[in-house]
Amino acid sequence: MHISRSFQHYMQALYQNFTAFDAQQTDRIQRYRNVEPESALFLAMQIHIQQSKEILEIGTSTGYSTLWLAHAVQQIQGRVTTLEIDPARTAQAQHHAQELGLDGVIDFWVGDAEKYLAKVTQQYDFIFLDAERDAYVGYWASLQKMLNPCGGVLIVDNVISHAAQVKCFIELIENDPRFISMTLPIGAGLYMVCSQSF
Repeated sequence: MHISRSFQHYMQALYQNFTAFDAQQTDRIQRYRNVEPESALFLAMQIHIQQSKEILEIGTSTGYSTLWLAHAVQQIQGRVTTLEIDPARTAQAQHHAQELGLDGVIDFWVGDAEKYLAKVTQQYDFIFLDAERDAYVGYWASLQKMLNPCGGVLIVDNVISHAAQVKCFIELIENDPRFISMTLPIGAGLYMVCSQSF
């Protein structure tokens, strides 16, 4: 995987701008809450290693993680579908994707992720879940069907920083013998899930 200096510099500046914005917000919902740089790089590396072609991201926010996913998938002729309920944040993400020439590999979907998950029958090679954590248990019935059984991977963010909020979701997965999983101490904590059938 080739990561150009220009991409790295753009993403570094973007992350600094986003974290500076978050530091000024007193309301958690108003913050962008983007994934940490080390987590974003790990996601991109996983896509490259697995040669994942169909990517789903649940929780675009302003697009920091989306851009990393798209940068990785562009090099293997894949595609990213990213879901975000806030149109203004999606517009920001689209702007940055255009700036980096990545908009051609990203499908932006605006709306409630639960509605998207309920209607889509497509399977994905790689799913990144970084949304409102109280919805995760409800997502699971759809996610398990959407994950490619032949090597598909689901990665969930914030499982160490917000362990109590994802406890029930993780227990749901760990009690399902069809899947294996582990927690990785990267960034705010990444939880990696894959099918046992691979």
